[in-house]
Amino acid sequence: MALPTVPHRLSSMLRPLGLALCLCFAAAMAPASAQAPASGLTPEQRKAVVALIRETLLQNPELIQEAMVELERRNTIAQAEAQRSAVTAEKARLIDPATSAIVGNPQGDVTIVEFMDYNCGFCKKALEDVRALAKEDPKLKVVIKDFPILGPDSVEASRVAVAAMTQLTGAKYFEFHNKLMATKGRINGAKALEVAKESGADIERLKKEMDSAQTKGVIEDTVALGDRLGLTGTPAFILGDEVVFGAVGQAALKQKIDSVRKCGKATCSG
Repeated sequence: MALPTVPHRLSSMLRPLGLALCLCFAAAMAPASAQAPASGLTPEQRKAVVALIRETLLQNPELIQEAMVELERRNTIAQAEAQRSAVTAEKARLIDPATSAIVGNPQGDVTIVEFMDYNCGFCKKALEDVRALAKEDPKLKVVIKDFPILGPDSVEASRVAVAAMTQLTGAKYFEFHNKLMATKGRINGAKALEVAKESGADIERLKKEMDSAQTKGVIEDTVALGDRLGLTGTPAFILGDEVVFGAVGQAALKQKIDSVRKCGKATCSG
């Protein structure tokens, strides 16, 4: 049985398929009450559109895959834009010394912020990259933020680390941080306290401070900040207006640092 005639202007709109085709299919499948009165299609014509699109998709199922790829691309772009906006809005909180450990050059012209977890294997891998960058680049400011997302042990370790910030600063804190990250096995509060003691911290004072409302508040604030930035794992680096996920390597981080110096963004256009 022949399909009812579809207006020429409508058939021409169906030629660019892919994502647009799937969207048209969804619209055509909507109840008649949901259709805009100005659509210009009769119920018979709408059925013709549905039949035509269904036949096209069955004959060319790869169009659905193309549409999904395009949808993923658009979602990725939208997520990156949302993260850039969030980074800009939270710039002051990202480098707040009350909730961060600042190492490297505190007056550096470029800042790299790292959200990390002491039980994150990729954070341990990225540690050497951060250390090398801080050593080789005297103008680099490094901000470390405890983002304990890998269980209770990580939270305990972070409570010790955050409390240690009141006693160990600058190079001394970075030394403590590096030693704790290099500790083998699962890192918990007890192990963190051992490393803090080795690093010269007053343990009795540290135990009191790690249980304080201020220490817990710092961690809660950082976790909430990470959520606003859309961080789903560690390590996550903030450079310029960009979020960089994972242990991407020293070269990749250095390239983005150079870009920030050049154009103020982690990726320069043109």
